Amino acid sequence: MSTASAAVALFGTQNAAAAPPTQSLRPLARGVDHFKKSVAGPETIVAQAKLGGRVSFVAADARSGQVLEGMNAKVGIPPASVAKVITALYALDALGPNHRFVTRIVATGGVSNGVVRGDLVLVGGGDPTLDTNALAALAQALKDKGIREVRGAFKVAEGALPFVRSIDKDQPDHVGYSPAVSGIALNYNRVHFEWKRSGNGYGVTMDARSDRYRPAVYVAKMQIANRDLPVYTYKDGGRSDNWTVSRRALGGGGSRWLPVRKPALYAGDVFQTLARAQGIVLKNPEIVKRAPQGVALVAHQSDDLRSILRAMLRFSTNLTAEMVGMAATKARTGRVSGLKASASEMNRWMASALDAPGARLVDHSGLGGASNMTATAMVQALVKVNQNKVLRPILKPVAMLDANRRAIKNHPIEVNAKTGTLNFVSGLAGYMTAPDGRELAFAIFAADEATRGRISKANREAPQGARSWNRRAKRMQQQLIERWGTLYGA
Repeated sequence: MSTASAAVALFGTQNAAAAPPTQSLRPLARGVDHFKKSVAGPETIVAQAKLGGRVSFVAADARSGQVLEGMNAKVGIPPASVAKVITALYALDALGPNHRFVTRIVATGGVSNGVVRGDLVLVGGGDPTLDTNALAALAQALKDKGIREVRGAFKVAEGALPFVRSIDKDQPDHVGYSPAVSGIALNYNRVHFEWKRSGNGYGVTMDARSDRYRPAVYVAKMQIANRDLPVYTYKDGGRSDNWTVSRRALGGGGSRWLPVRKPALYAGDVFQTLARAQGIVLKNPEIVKRAPQGVALVAHQSDDLRSILRAMLRFSTNLTAEMVGMAATKARTGRVSGLKASASEMNRWMASALDAPGARLVDHSGLGGASNMTATAMVQALVKVNQNKVLRPILKPVAMLDANRRAIKNHPIEVNAKTGTLNFVSGLAGYMTAPDGRELAFAIFAADEATRGRISKANREAPQGARSWNRRAKRMQQQLIERWGTLYGA
């Protein structure tokens, strides 16, 4: 099936939104009352936000695609996590909403009287949601099947997807939202680091905790260093992730999730511990790309893709976006060579299948600052898929806030959208229902790339001024939405 025809099967056909002009439009007077005339204009709203850089937006009728208002609509701006909307549509089209990822335990060489004569292989199936509870269930299932001994090696097959050391290499080494990617993931490829003061020193643990288990992790190692800065350092230890942390930054105690750079070793490390708890002793894990031929002993299935994507859009999990995006490319083309190439394939799909050119994404999560997208392209995609209602039900409701940033109950405008935030970048795109029931599709992008470009890599987790800038951007977004709800009801 061709790209365009596959999309039609999922999303149906609909007139694409007309391309809005690059300059701000003023609404046509059509009997508006004095209250509507007093609504602040878009130029005023944008100017009052004092964001610097560039602001781009489009609002359109979600059914007809008629553009109601726009500003800098064809200017490419980093969409941040708003890009996950396109990734979700791409994955739904290529894999289908009922797709489930399968993680298997395979035995080579046959099994006799509970003894695996050959190797035991943990085979990753591209499941971004695999967690410690699931691995524990697999270990229990092996025991229940009567497995008590493995004569051969213990291997982990990670080749279902390409290996990527970090989603965005320009992020600080220690941020949990930019882990490694491969065909197997565990706990979103994050390890839990906890420290507690003990006498004159600290007790440190690295584990793969869940709500039920806390297996120690040996592939991730932490040392405390006598220094002020940097707070964290990372070094590739071959078969381990070697971290150091500043003693002066630890205080009385605390915890955080650190990224995993060796996902297959991490999953193998944890499964080895959980299998040992079931009386099954495994050798240290070996990493292979391809799963060898053998007999599947037990398997774990993920939730359906639609549920996975709903959680991805709600919690903005970067690893999920990258894994489902690359899985979609593999399903569509038969191969996937890497993250950037997969994103390029998605850009082409968006242009042809959704009639929405104007995206230059370098990944599937929006984390890479080199990505850009036009508000026109985003709104055209939203209008295209609106007919079959495949997207709005899985988008997160976005509350309108009062002056104290508290949610306004029973606000007359309903919004379902995806937020996107990077340092000095803010996006919001989705659907809104005006008080009289008219549904609009909208996209709002803002970026001060000059300020962003001056931030050193070490300061990118929380640079000075980014929080207040983001707060002003979100206030601007709400004011634009309230303007459209007031002026453009049916």
